[in-house]
Amino acid sequence: MIGMSPVATEPAGPSTSAGRGARVVLDIVVPVHNEQADLETSVRRLHAHLRATFPYSFRITVADNASTDSTPLIGARLAAEIPEVRLHRLEQKGRGRALHTVWSASDAQVLAYCDVDLSTDLNAVLPLVAPLVSGHSDLAIGTRLGRGSRVVRGAKREFISRCYNLILRSTLQAGFSDAQCGFKAIRADVAQRLLPLVEDTGWFFDTELLVLAERADLRIHEVPVDWVDDPNSTVDIVATATADLKGVWRVGRALATGALPIAEVRAQLGRAPLPGAGGQLAVDGVPKGLPTQLVRFAAIGVASTLANLLLFLLFRTVMGPIAANVVALLVTTVANTAANRRLTFGVRGREGAAKHQFQGLIVFALGLGLTTGALALLGVLFPAAHQGIEVATIVVANLVATVLRFLLFRAWVFRTPAAAAPAELPTQIAA
Repeated sequence: MIGMSPVATEPAGPSTSAGRGARVVLDIVVPVHNEQADLETSVRRLHAHLRATFPYSFRITVADNASTDSTPLIGARLAAEIPEVRLHRLEQKGRGRALHTVWSASDAQVLAYCDVDLSTDLNAVLPLVAPLVSGHSDLAIGTRLGRGSRVVRGAKREFISRCYNLILRSTLQAGFSDAQCGFKAIRADVAQRLLPLVEDTGWFFDTELLVLAERADLRIHEVPVDWVDDPNSTVDIVATATADLKGVWRVGRALATGALPIAEVRAQLGRAPLPGAGGQLAVDGVPKGLPTQLVRFAAIGVASTLANLLLFLLFRTVMGPIAANVVALLVTTVANTAANRRLTFGVRGREGAAKHQFQGLIVFALGLGLTTGALALLGVLFPAAHQGIEVATIVVANLVATVLRFLLFRAWVFRTPAAAAPAELPTQIAA
């Protein structure tokens, strides 16, 4: 399959790089707009680092986004002076547009980009690219939020970055840790298939590309990086955040309605399933899919329990304990059913959603009976019980209700009929 074929090339050695007209392994793009103050210093620093440490042939492409200062003149001079540097001029702004254009036209086998401020330590270039050269991974990203990363930046940017990635995880079920780090790479064969599906031409380009790749079951390698914030960054945080949220809504709607050909991309680029049904290894005595379902259901259950507890405390200030529990449990149950439908049992699309919610409400009624009965019994046995005891009772009753909910979800609500067993998948898909 395409995604598992290593890049066919010989190491060029740290001091050897491709000259003009030669086929290169890495094309690293530096998107710029009015960066006359930093461009030359950054390109020369990047070039010197690659010449000294990178063992394969490379090219640096300065992608100028409609600059109105001396940026294109500086880029042209660098391209004339340094054989490994190119300048690509675009008459329209947009980082995503620049990357889309340059990557689509590049003849390199691995495509990457980095921000012109070089906030990311360049020692991460080889770890970023190596898994793509070997064929182990399909995309690679630098992460400032992963274990091992070292980051120097203000609290405001840190808060915004973590909130954005939390939004991606909760709305698009993104599994990657850092969508916004300006340090990424992709195999050229994978880019040829994904780029035509990416609509965004601005800062959301990265996120959209990663979400599509993840939904197509491509392997995304993450590299913890050392990253120092550029205090002179000209990025408009408010405008960028607004555009990103619009992008999240657009992509989420496209995924929900099936407008994106994810199945086709997965068939062309995805990796062969592991032995066992559904790509899961068979474990003697354990139903297929149960381990993963248990983990996901438990995670959602913990989140639901905490949410139910917080809502109970909130509603308890204006109503009695039983009424507060009913309202809190009803709200969290609707969200719990939707999350388990999508994440735990892999049911997508709108078909059957209403039926599943109705069945989920029946399960809710059983859980309500358990928790309400527990509170009622507490009121009989300990009429003057402290609110802390009420909270503890709610937690224990919810844990019992959670176990019952999983059994009913698996055996009834989201049960897969025996006749609907998946067809045998081919072990290899031709590129």
